[in-house]
Amino acid sequence: MPTYLYKNLETGEIYELQQSMRDEPYTTHPESGAPVKRVLARPGIAFKGSGFYVTDSRPKSGE
Repeated sequence: MPTYLYKNLETGEIYELQQSMRDEPYTTHPESGAPVKRVLARPGIAFKGSGFYVTDSRPKSGE
């Protein structure tokens, strides 16, 4: 099950909550009942450089 970040609207505290991708986002914290909002997080991987091309993984002709 994926983990999503939620921010408490009253205190600003950030929570990690697990829920199915098919479920609607929480509007209240499941245990405390505090109002929460889902926040976007940066991905854990970043590709830097000139780029990745289809030809990068192909062997040179004649090999």
